Amino acid sequence: MEFNYLITERLKLRIITPTVLQYVYHNYTDEQLITFLGLPNAEQLAIEKSKFEKGYTTYKIDYLGFQLLDKTNLNVIGWCGFHSWYPEHQRAEIGYHIIEETNKGKGYMSEAFTAIINYGFQHMQLNRIEALIGPQNIASQQLVHKFGFVKEGVMRQHYFKNGQLEDSIIYALLKADYLK
Repeated sequence: MEFNYLITERLKLRIITPTVLQYVYHNYTDEQLITFLGLPNAEQLAIEKSKFEKGYTTYKIDYLGFQLLDKTNLNVIGWCGFHSWYPEHQRAEIGYHIIEETNKGKGYMSEAFTAIINYGFQHMQLNRIEALIGPQNIASQQLVHKFGFVKEGVMRQHYFKNGQLEDSIIYALLKADYLK
């Protein structure tokens, strides 16, 4: 399969669509999937397979993601992308993650965010990008503030994590505000 990329200074952002996911999950061995997805082990692969089997997309909701590949060695260092994408409403939620602690704090996500937000507004026809962030996740709150996201409120007991319900702070970035 031929992959499409966005290129930044230090990263190759491999575009992952539902079609790409269908292909890799149906044609790659478990070992190839672990490498392709940048996973540490078979247990994590089982979790990802379960997510895939339950479906990333439905009739009205879609997904478009990007793997963050280090340009020097093409290792997967993280991901960023749009889930809960409602094309007819021109909005999506952005999610992101750096896999290894050693790659955090190096500006990779800021570098990726610039390209991915631009892609969302220019190619996906988004008008609104949302970010739902846990109250203790200060690094994520700082990241979205850096890009002009506005805090809109708190969704109480919105997310189940580590055996507990936690709130989500909702941030949003409108295309008109971003272009200013």
